[in-house]
Amino acid sequence: MSYKRTGCICLVLWLLTLPAIAQTTFTVVPLGVRGGGDESNLSCYLVAAAGTSAYIGLDAGTVRAGLVKAVAAQTFRAPVEAILRDSIRGYCLSHPHLDHVAGLLLNAPDDARKPLYGLPGCLETLQKSYFNWQAWPNFGPGGAAPALGKYQFQPLAPGPETSLAGTDLFVRVFPLSHGPGYESAAFLVRHHSSYLLYLGDTGADALEKSGRLRALWQVVAPLVQRGQLKALFIEASYPNEQPENQLFGHLTPRLLLQELDVLAQLAGPKALRGLPVVVTHSKPAADNEALIQRQLGAANGLGVRFVFPQQGQRLGF
Repeated sequence: MSYKRTGCICLVLWLLTLPAIAQTTFTVVPLGVRGGGDESNLSCYLVAAAGTSAYIGLDAGTVRAGLVKAVAAQTFRAPVEAILRDSIRGYCLSHPHLDHVAGLLLNAPDDARKPLYGLPGCLETLQKSYFNWQAWPNFGPGGAAPALGKYQFQPLAPGPETSLAGTDLFVRVFPLSHGPGYESAAFLVRHHSSYLLYLGDTGADALEKSGRLRALWQVVAPLVQRGQLKALFIEASYPNEQPENQLFGHLTPRLLLQELDVLAQLAGPKALRGLPVVVTHSKPAADNEALIQRQLGAANGLGVRFVFPQQGQRLGF
């Protein structure tokens, strides 16, 4: 066989591998990436099965302002109102702090009927503290009359997987510790045999004394080993200089890397190499984000691929 023909065959075989390499399972559009202080850019990540326009919001701190930026960047081609009402099919809420639900609340009058998923305590707080005709009109399904019922509450229990209505996605919930006595949640989202893991606010096991992160890592480790976990979203709110008694149930780069070390011990020392780790919830203080990025990069012995999301810019995993 001639060199020329052999070269052509090799080129064809190489080209045939490109779709598999470039293929993405999840499309993610960050509508907000920060953790408090900037009301126009608070935690909210839209997730859809790649190739579809049916999104679930992972938290909802900022919605409309993020959609405006996404449309301006041509991440979306539809009008903001259409995306809000039709493309976002529901929200998974990690906990009811305002920097994770304010966008949902403020845009409720213009929204369509859709489900809200979360731990029972989160949904109960949403109903009692916000949808009560005092803090805000009652767009929930119960509580103070009249209950407008725009949102249907879908409580999630740890363990079983739940279908996310109107999408090709499924979810499992895991409780997290966000300071003494306060519960947050992580969502393990599945499409076919691929997974994306999103953690709401969380403290480190070493400080929270709950063991909840280790329990989560034990479930996720086999997915990492098999290459099924496509991305991990986890917070780093403060730089390492923040005193531990002023973390308020959050992580620093040092504590985040300690937790990834635990995952690596369970999955294998090289299993995390190249894994996209999307860093969320950094506080918007001066130089805070840049310092967090430098500290994570300098100590990244596991070889994970840190991703620092930008509001309105599409990500693919």
